Amino acid sequence: MSRWKALPGELDPRVRQLVVRLRRLKDHSGLSLRQLAAKTGYSPSSWERYLGGRSLPPREAVEAMARIGGDDPTRLLALHEVAAEAWGEGRAGTSAPESPEASAATGSTAAAHTVEAVGALQAAGADDTGPYNLSAPNEETRHGRSLRVALVAGSVALVLAVSSAVLLAVRLTDGDSRASATPLGSAASSVSPSASPSGPRTYACEVERIDGRWYAGNSRTRDAVLAEGLAGPEVAEAQCLLRRAGFAPGVVDGIFGPHTKSAVEQLQKRAGLVVDGIIGRHTWGALRR
Repeated sequence: MSRWKALPGELDPRVRQLVVRLRRLKDHSGLSLRQLAAKTGYSPSSWERYLGGRSLPPREAVEAMARIGGDDPTRLLALHEVAAEAWGEGRAGTSAPESPEASAATGSTAAAHTVEAVGALQAAGADDTGPYNLSAPNEETRHGRSLRVALVAGSVALVLAVSSAVLLAVRLTDGDSRASATPLGSAASSVSPSASPSGPRTYACEVERIDGRWYAGNSRTRDAVLAEGLAGPEVAEAQCLLRRAGFAPGVVDGIFGPHTKSAVEQLQKRAGLVVDGIIGRHTWGALRR
């Protein structure tokens, strides 16, 4: 029975989400790494790195996996785009994803380090021809994989929750600092978040058009990646602009909740973008226009 190793603890949640999805598709296909390599053109050692979180898979490999697993390539490629941004932020200066030819050329070197590969796929019942079981998993194997996938998904949710709490605490502290420097006479027009003892923190929406783009006074970002569970002035900016565009994100509280996600999906559908409920560079463009 094959087993997935735990992903690296420092792996960005956006990259982790893509890797978990690729692992699930690989399990669903019932293919071994060798069979997967034969169908995609990327070597088994390359897939070990992709599925272990050690290397970001190229766009073509993700698209090939989507076809093999019967998943929607558009949604999977959207996850890849978000993961690529996170990978570039956290690992600036590293080499780009490998081509199929480079993957095959480095296969023997990567195999020597399989023991150290974080998240590498181990296969039980391997014979003398190699470490990968070429037979499709039986029912017991599928059940074990489903349990491990559920555990990984729970771990991802926990990491996202902790990250959101830390980000919210930092943003709230920063908001309090800006509010203390605002003159009392301008409190009514302030763009800083306001709070009342009995209610949640809210943000003001001072929408104006500058150089052909809409701004609400909470953030001037045009490429911050926002998803459900995150919080801060960037989220409040998006909520104000969603409201201006005619969509209902709920209370402008700077928290990316279900109502905000639903409003984002409606905007993406109207703008002809990938409908995934995640605000990236293209969705910001639709909000600012």
